Amino acid sequence: MKPAPLRLRRRVQLLSTMLAVALAGSGCAISHPPSAPRDDAGSVAQLTALTAASRDLQQLPPPKGRIAVAVYGIRDQTGQYKPSPDSSFSTVVTQGASSLLVKALKDSGWFVPVERENLQNLLTERKIVRALEMPQPADAPPVLIPPLLAASVLIEGGIVAYESNVRTGGAGARFLGIGMSAQYRVDQVTVNLRTVDIRSGQILQSVSTTKTIYAYELHPSVFKFVNVKDLVELEAGLTRNEPAQLCVSEAIASALGHLIVQGIRDQQWVLADPAQWSAPVVQRYAAALPAPAPTSPAAAPPTSPQRFTP
Repeated sequence: MKPAPLRLRRRVQLLSTMLAVALAGSGCAISHPPSAPRDDAGSVAQLTALTAASRDLQQLPPPKGRIAVAVYGIRDQTGQYKPSPDSSFSTVVTQGASSLLVKALKDSGWFVPVERENLQNLLTERKIVRALEMPQPADAPPVLIPPLLAASVLIEGGIVAYESNVRTGGAGARFLGIGMSAQYRVDQVTVNLRTVDIRSGQILQSVSTTKTIYAYELHPSVFKFVNVKDLVELEAGLTRNEPAQLCVSEAIASALGHLIVQGIRDQQWVLADPAQWSAPVVQRYAAALPAPAPTSPAAAPPTSPQRFTP
């Protein structure tokens, strides 16, 4: 077998270089989704990247007093499963929405979450502690277990919708056998949260937030005759999918931010400094809230606006 002519080898190297440059340029041209963390192979485990809504929660002005809140479960109400051939039994959204909400409650600094989802485990441990008290030596100090903290507010809700292929599209071009094509897909996930007063069962606020989930694919290619009989064909590809669990986390954090700001506006809870109502992060959420419904004095709640402040 004769070696390829020098001219042919140079043309192949030139086409390979052009393909690599096209792929690198296309990767730089399209920015990664803002909530997608780096997924470098071989990287060590690290804290989950903060989304924009999570950073907003940390920047909220402090309350006059933190509110004890209970979360019994944020369920997946979409009924959606991953399409084949991925899995016929794996749900398309995370089943850990309750854990994501508890973390958002802690990050906000406005609430004191109490354990309710796994309450039986907590009660079992308290029974074990009481069992260890008996018998005790006469001179041993008594083991006192403080009572459980009762919640003032319940937060209920769920992941209510997941819409696939809300928007799809693509484009491509080829010139002299060298081309580039791109495709994208947009999904949507919707989360609903509501706060409930445990004294009356009244629903204080109810908020729904929608987060888009982006996915795109780049496909550069080269298809060219380097001479009459020799053909060079090169292909490459790049795909980026925004993590669905981070999108659910951002939707939950955004819904919680709206609940907090709406509660401040409706005087269900109070800022430590009322002048902080004009803070930029508060005003950004307040501008997106619907106008409050007019209520007569007889329909107003009998309790004071500061009933949730310790």
